[in-house]
Order: sequence, then structure tokens, then C-alpha cells
Amino acid sequence: MSFTKTLVNGEGGLFVHETLAPMQKMTLRFVVIGLIYFGFVVIEGMLMRLFEVRPLPFITQPQFFAILTAHPLVGIFGSTYSIVCGAFLFLVPFLMKKPLWSIKMGNATFILIAGGTFVFWLSGFISHYAPLYTLYWPLPADFTQFSVWGGTFFIAGIALVMAGTGLFIVNIFKTITYTPEGWERQQVGPLLASALGVTGFNNLFRKNKKEHLVSLPVAAIARGSVDMAFNTAVILFTGVLILVYMIAAILGFDLKQTAIDALLYKNWFWWGLDLIADGLVLIFVAGTWYLLAMLITNKPLYMQNIARAALLVELVVSWTVWSHHLLSDQAQPNVLKVISGEMVTAFELITQGLAFFITLATLWSARPLKMTNPLKFLLGGLLGFALAVPAGIMQADVGLNRILHNTQWVVGPHVHVAVLVGLTMTLYSAIYILFPIVTNGARIYSQKLVNIHFWCHLTGGIGMGAFMGMAGLHGMLRRTLYVNGEFNIYMVLAALSGTLILIGFTAFFFNIVMSVGLKGVLGIFMPSKLKTKELVVE
Repeated sequence: MSFTKTLVNGEGGLFVHETLAPMQKMTLRFVVIGLIYFGFVVIEGMLMRLFEVRPLPFITQPQFFAILTAHPLVGIFGSTYSIVCGAFLFLVPFLMKKPLWSIKMGNATFILIAGGTFVFWLSGFISHYAPLYTLYWPLPADFTQFSVWGGTFFIAGIALVMAGTGLFIVNIFKTITYTPEGWERQQVGPLLASALGVTGFNNLFRKNKKEHLVSLPVAAIARGSVDMAFNTAVILFTGVLILVYMIAAILGFDLKQTAIDALLYKNWFWWGLDLIADGLVLIFVAGTWYLLAMLITNKPLYMQNIARAALLVELVVSWTVWSHHLLSDQAQPNVLKVISGEMVTAFELITQGLAFFITLATLWSARPLKMTNPLKFLLGGLLGFALAVPAGIMQADVGLNRILHNTQWVVGPHVHVAVLVGLTMTLYSAIYILFPIVTNGARIYSQKLVNIHFWCHLTGGIGMGAFMGMAGLHGMLRRTLYVNGEFNIYMVLAALSGTLILIGFTAFFFNIVMSVGLKGVLGIFMPSKLKTKELVVE
């Protein structure tokens, strides 16, 4: 039986955690914790949605805004980063058919990301530190509104996550380039050139084309990791800057007169933060689509060379689109608004459209296909981005941005649909397709629960985005509480949609736990008995 057939059909035996290699347990730890944090995010989102309909007696307004601050960060770092890092630390060595460079470093990444997320979440929960996730200057260091100790621990938690992310990046590139013991010496330069797209670019001007030394999905992971590295550096630097002010305040020094240009700060901050959404996510997602399409169809990717080139173009484009977040900022130079905010941003519709087309063409070439769990969640992910990316391009217009920018439209049809439907369903597809191999062939407990998960998540995610968007078009601002019930109908419908997401997630999580057993879940966090076993496919 081929590896692909085993993955897609989910064929295999019972899950026995004692037989798992350290690599498999490490991957499962990332995924389990990432899913738990996703549950946190869903519950927090429901609480905020209900609070916007009618204030809840056990939540104060300061706590509402503290939840609003932590909510997206827990989703990005605690959930998405955990699942993505776990999956890619598994896939890069798996696809390159050699061991991960350092499992110890992988486990350290897990501890830092999971622990750092808990630290910043808990600090906001206790202290109500709520400068919102944008952390615009001087808001994060305003101690007349927020607890200096709460802010210190909040930023320290973010720093821990960034440290773990840095270890992940090192592990990925070392795995790509190192030579395992007993192997014939591998050349670092050519491997890096292939991973980063230099080989493919140079092939455009060569008669004798050079062979690509790394597969297309590994190249996507490598290029996404470049954006992740820049993003990590920016957020870490920004965190250190904020910590300087906070620690100075704790020690009794007043740095309020220290000059930091607010506009320069916002451009720096959004250049780094936007690399998550417009670089890291789009590149990682495109690479994941390609891998899933190849595994599902058991065929080569359609237009492979074009796909490689598009990934390289997307990497470069991702460095130049940040200004669409500042289109409504009166001080932002118009040249940046037009070139970066509008023109270059619109180009992402082409690069992502190519990834969309190549993935669908690969699936089409293998028809008829059985509608497996990985396939339908992949199609759901494609649909999510087909809806969310054009919504983002609409916002990247100076005129429309004046109307849409600070409304629920931005976080509804664009952010929530992109993350909840596009990104999350793509990750679910990867989880379903990798589940048998990382569990030594464990079967999914209930197909009915998979179907409930799919339809509840898809309709709930699209519904929430649509109703939030309708509220935004009628003037409902984001980061704002309304006490007169003006937008209650939209918030009630969005809350009902969120309930569907919660039902779908509960069905999925219960299904996974039942598939491996409670003892198996707990066993994932125990040291492996197979100390020397490595997961390498011949």
C-alpha cells in the first residue's frame, strides 16, 4: 500500500502511544496544544460576541478589551504557530527523507510558544492590560491606563513566543542544509539556493537547467520561514522597546519625554506584523495546498515551475505591501499609500490566484476523486481564501478604505473568513491527512463527527464573517462597544454562527481524543520509549 493511499484513506490500526518515535510525539504535542488554544480563542470570541449583544455580569468593560487584545494573539501564536511549527518540523525531514536536525530544539520551540502564549494571556486576564493587538505608540507604555506589571508580563510572554519561533526557523534551515551522520556530504549553498528560489530564478536564463534539490513544499516552508524571521525580529525589537519603558517605570525612572516618532513606529510595526498575514500565511498556505494536492491525487503538481516562481514573487511582494494598513492614516505619505498600499497589494490577487488555480488544476487532472476528509477540508480552505482575499483587495483602495477601515467589515469578511475558513480549514486538511502517519495508523473514531465538524465550521465561519461585514457596512466600528442595541441583530446572527464553529470544534476535538484514547493523549506528553527511532521514509 502506498504512503499516499494510507494517508488519504486513513487505513491503519489502533493507536499505541508507547510505539511512537520522539519525532511523532513532538509533532502531536504541538497539534494538541494548538487545538486547545484554538478552543480558547473560540470561547473568547463567543464571550465577546455575546457581550456586544448584552453585557455579561461576569465580564467588565476593561476585561472585554483585555480579551479583545489577547484574542487574536492567542489565535495567531498559541494556535496557528503551534500547529504550523509542529506540522513543518515533521514535514521538512519527512519530505527530505532525513532526520530533523534537533528534536531537543523542536521541543524547546514547543515549550516557549505554548508557555509564552499562556503568560501573555494570563497577564491580560489578571491585569486587564488592553492596548489592543496593534500596540500603537504610545498606547502600550501608557501606565495611566494600564498596569505596568501586567504590561511587563504581557510583552515578556510575546518575547518567549518569538524566542521559540527563532528556534523553529534555525531548526528548519539546519534540517534542509545539514548532512546526517553516515551520509555523503551535502552542499549547503545549492540546497539553500533551491529552497529560497535562486536556482529556479537562474534557470530562467540557463540552457542547461539545474535540478531542484528540495521539493516544492519544502521550498514554500523555507521561503515562509524567511518572512517569519523578519517578523520575529520586528516584534522582538518592538517588545524590547516597550519593556524598556515598563521596566524604567517599575524602577522609578520617567521616560515619557523620550521621543519616538509615532508614524515611523507604525510603519516599522506593520511592516513586521504584516509579514504574518501577507507573507507567512499566503506562502505557507500555498505550499500546504500544493503538498495536499499532490498527496490526495498521487500526481505531480500542475505547472510546478510556475508555482515555484510565484512563491518567490510572493516572498518579495510580501516585503512591500504593509502600507495598506495605513491607508486611512492622514500622516502616511501618499506615495506609500498608492504604490505599497494599492498597487503592490493588488498584485497579491495574482500570486494567490495562481496558487488557487494550480491547486484546483492538479485536483482536476486526477478526477474522479473520492471526497475524502482531507479533500473536502482543502476545498473549504480554498473557498475561504477565495472569499477573503478579494475582500482584502477591496479594502486596499484609498477611497473604500476610508469607509471600511475601522469597521467590523475588516475583521469579518477579511480577517475572520481568511483565518477561520481559509487558514484553519487548510490546517484541518493537513491534520486529517497526517493523522494516520504520526499516530502509526490510528483510525478516525467517527466519520459522522468529521462531517459535523466540516459543515459546522464552514457555515459558521462564513456566516460570522458575513454578518460582521453587514454590521460594518451599516457603520459598526471595531474595537467599540455599543450599548443601545443598534447592531444587535447582526451580532446575534454572528454569535449563532460562532456557536456552529464551537459545535464543530467540539466534535473534532472529541473525535481526535476518542481516536487515540485519553491515555494516548496523555502519553503524547510522556518521554518516548523509542529513544533511537527516527521517522525516515525510504
